[in-house]
Amino acid sequence: MHLVNDRFLRLLAAVAVVGALAAAPAQAATIVIVNSDGAGEGFNDPTVVAPVGGNAGVTLGQQRLIVFQHAANIWGSLVPSAVTIQVQAAFNPQTCTASGAVLGSAGPIQVFRDFPNAPFAGTWYHTALANRLAGADLDVTTNDINAQFNSNLGTLAGCPFTWYYGLDGNEGAAIELLPVVLHELGHGLGFSTVTNRSTGVYLAGFPSIYDRFLFDISNGLHWNEMTDPQRVASAINCQKLSWDGPSVRSSSGLVLGAKPQLLVASPPAVAGYYEVGTASFGPPLSAGSVTGNVVLYEDAVVPINDGCEAPPVNAAALAGNIALINRGLCGFTVKVKNAQDAGAIGVIIADNAAGCPPAGLGGADATITIPAVRVTQADGNLLKANLVGQTATLLVDPTRLAGGTFGNRVLMYAPTTLVGGSSVSHWDTSAEPNLLMEPAINGNLSSTVDLTINHFADIGWLDAATSIDIAPGYINAGSEGVRIEWFAAGASELAWTAERTERDDQWTTIADPVLLGESVLILEDDTVEPGVDYGYRLVGRGNGETTTSDIVWVTTPGAEVALALEGAQPNPAVGRNMSVAFTLPGVSRARLDLVSVAGRIVRSADLSGFAPGRHVVSLDGDRSLPAGTYFLRLSQGGASVSKTVVVID
Repeated sequence: MHLVNDRFLRLLAAVAVVGALAAAPAQAATIVIVNSDGAGEGFNDPTVVAPVGGNAGVTLGQQRLIVFQHAANIWGSLVPSAVTIQVQAAFNPQTCTASGAVLGSAGPIQVFRDFPNAPFAGTWYHTALANRLAGADLDVTTNDINAQFNSNLGTLAGCPFTWYYGLDGNEGAAIELLPVVLHELGHGLGFSTVTNRSTGVYLAGFPSIYDRFLFDISNGLHWNEMTDPQRVASAINCQKLSWDGPSVRSSSGLVLGAKPQLLVASPPAVAGYYEVGTASFGPPLSAGSVTGNVVLYEDAVVPINDGCEAPPVNAAALAGNIALINRGLCGFTVKVKNAQDAGAIGVIIADNAAGCPPAGLGGADATITIPAVRVTQADGNLLKANLVGQTATLLVDPTRLAGGTFGNRVLMYAPTTLVGGSSVSHWDTSAEPNLLMEPAINGNLSSTVDLTINHFADIGWLDAATSIDIAPGYINAGSEGVRIEWFAAGASELAWTAERTERDDQWTTIADPVLLGESVLILEDDTVEPGVDYGYRLVGRGNGETTTSDIVWVTTPGAEVALALEGAQPNPAVGRNMSVAFTLPGVSRARLDLVSVAGRIVRSADLSGFAPGRHVVSLDGDRSLPAGTYFLRLSQGGASVSKTVVVID
C-alpha cells in the first residue's frame, strides 16, 4: 500500500554552541521514548487488545510504545553515541480519508553548528548527531527529536487503514508500524535537509551536512556549491538529484537490484531504452524475459484503450504479444488480468498525466503470471503514435542500478512538482528493492534499514569526515580497467596525483585523478592486466602539507571468469535448508539474496572478501520458509544474475 503523505517536522530552534568538550566514544546509542500523550490516549490508550506478532502488549497504548521502543533499540544498536537520544513522541488524530492518510512525522527539535569537534565549520547538524560528535548534550533542557503519529488508523470511522503492531513483518493488508517508526526516526537522526527547498535559501545562512552530499548530475554540483536558484531547480530535477556520499556509493550495488527497462527494437523512430516502473504483482522481470510486438488494447466501451472491460475486441491481435494500455478508471491488476486472459505475454501501462519516470504498479493478484511495467505519459504517447512494426522487450539491465545513477550514486526524490515534506529528503521511488527512506510505505519493508545506515556513515554517525581524511567510495575492477572514486573534503584546495603498486612496494605514478565538484576525485586506470593484484593511493600536495590516502587493493578478474549463479541445491528446496553455488569474477563486495515474490528479502549472505572463483554457501535459516516460488539474486559491482528456486513443505 502506498501512502504518500509522509512529512517531517520543521525545527523549533537553531542554536550554535561553543566550548571545549571531549569527542564521543564509539558505543551503542541509548534512545529513550519520552511519552508526551495525555491520560487515556495515544501511548496511554487503555483499550484491551491481544498480543500480536511478538508484541506482548495487552493494551493499545502498550503495543504502540513497544513498537516505538523496538525501533529505537534497532537504531540504537546501529549508531554510536555516548549521549542519550531523547525522542519526544505522541499518537494524535491526523488526516485519514478513504484515499490516503498521514502516517506520521518526525524531525529534529534543534540543529547545531560550529560545536566542538564539528567535522565541517558553518554547517548545520541535527541535534542527536551534533551531540554524538561533540561527546556531550549541547542542550540538556530540550529533547532531541519530535515524533507525531496518526491515532486514527484502526479507530476512526471512514478511515480504511489499520496499524499492525506486530514485530514480525506479517502485516497482511494492514500497515506495519515498525518500518514507519524506523523511517521517521531516520529523519530525526539526520535524513533530511534544513535548507528551504522552495526558495533554495539556507537556514540562517548556512548549509546542512546533508547538503554537502546532495549532487545534481545535470550541473555536477553539490547543494553547498550551488546558488539559491540552482537549488530550487535541483529540488525538482527529476532523476537527476543524487546522494554522493562514499559509503552509500560503495554499498549501493549490494543493495539495489538490476534496473528494469523497456527496450523498443523497432521502428527506428522510437527505438531505444525507456524508463519504467514495475508491478508489485506478477513475476519480476529478468534479462530479456519477454519480447513481442506491441499492440494497443481495445475494448468495446469508451474509453476503448483503458483495459477495464473484457474481453477486448482485438483479442486475436493481443495473443502472444505485449499489450499497451492507458492508465485510468480501474485498477492495474484488472487491466493486466484482462490482457493476460486475452493471451498477452506482457503489459505496458501508459500514464495519463505528465510527470517523472513512473513509480510502480500497485495491487495484488496471485493469478497474474505475466510481467507488467508503467511508462510516462510522454513515452506512452510516443509508443502509441508509432505502433506499426513495433517490437519491444521487458527486461532488467544488470549493468545499471534500479534507483541508481552514474558512479553508483543513489537517486533522491525530486519530482517535477515540489512535494512538501517529501522532496529531496527521501530516496527516489525508482529504487528496487524498496528502501526504508522512500516517501511512501511499502509492504516489503519491516526492520531492515538498508542504505540508511550508509547514509548515516556519510554524514558523520559512524566515521565523521574531516578536511584531511580521504575515503574511498565506488570501486570497480574489471579486466579492462579500474575505476575508484574518493571523497575528500576540501579536495579542490590540493593538487592530486595517483599512484599504483603491484605488491612490491614500488609505486608508479599514473594518470592524475579527475576532480568532480569540490570533494570527489576519480581515478581511472586502463593499463591493467587480467588476474593481477593492484594497490592504488592518492597523494595531495598544497598549503605546505602532503596528504596520502589509504591503499585500496583490487584484483582484476581473469578474462575467462564471469559472474554466474548455478542456483539452489536442492531445487525444489525443503523447509529451511538450502545451499547455493555461484562464481565470482573479482574480489569487490558481493551479496546473495533470497527474495520472495512480494519483493521481500527473506535471507541473505554478505560475500565481501570472497575470492574470485566458484563457491557454495548455505542460506539456511532459523525457521522453515513458506512453500512457494522465490528468486535468488547474486550481485557484485554493477552486475547481477538471478535464478528461480521452489520451496516445498
